[in-house]
Amino acid sequence: MNSFTYISVFLYGLAIGSFLNVLIVRLPDGKKFAFERSVCPQCSSQLKWYHNIPLLSFLFLRGKCAFCRKAISLRYPLVELLNAVVYLYFYHQYGYSYAFGAFALLASALLVIFFIDYDHQIIPDSITLPGMIVGLLFSLTPDGVGIIGGIVGLLVGGGTLYFMAMLGDWLFKKESMGGGDIKMAAMLGAFLGWQKVILIFMSSALIGLIVSIALLAISSKLRETRTIPFGPFLAIAAFVAVTYGDELITCYLSYVGLR
Repeated sequence: MNSFTYISVFLYGLAIGSFLNVLIVRLPDGKKFAFERSVCPQCSSQLKWYHNIPLLSFLFLRGKCAFCRKAISLRYPLVELLNAVVYLYFYHQYGYSYAFGAFALLASALLVIFFIDYDHQIIPDSITLPGMIVGLLFSLTPDGVGIIGGIVGLLVGGGTLYFMAMLGDWLFKKESMGGGDIKMAAMLGAFLGWQKVILIFMSSALIGLIVSIALLAISSKLRETRTIPFGPFLAIAAFVAVTYGDELITCYLSYVGLR
């Protein structure tokens, strides 16, 4: 029964991952993502239902469109697989609980944000605004940070990045941070509370620095021609905070002598 449950969670994660691919493709263009058949992005041929079986269709088609035979992006099976693995991880950690549902939903939202922001430098309000509400609702559950913790986290998350954006605009005389990043930080604060959202800020800055140094080491022209937005760094740092946040905060407080 336990093995069957794990398989069910994995398959459910794959199915949701397939839907996430639809959101990643259609949300930036303002297209409807419900009740419309999928089409090949290369030849616009309408796909059959058996062309959309998560992961398996990609393997059976050998990574090529069934109609035009052009390559299908590896991102499609990657998103499906990542989402399924994350669901398995959270189920293993929390079982069927409020925490499992909330963190699985948050992880799916972060996957969508990661790829949309990476490609288009936007973070859709249709993800972050409902995410704030869901985060506050989760804070009311026994597994959440409490409604006060959720509200304070939302204000600290959004308020901190808003202040940084205003400061950056003043210093550099141009927009230094988009409103999507601010709303995303508020959403994360609603889910995780103010302590973990501060950890996310610190971690995302560190991850961004490491990536920037790596790009410079590979090629200075690459760093100049490819701007990586802040959203993907926030998404990676948020996952770190969800999985190891308590341990990292405890280690830091012990290090500075506060615990």
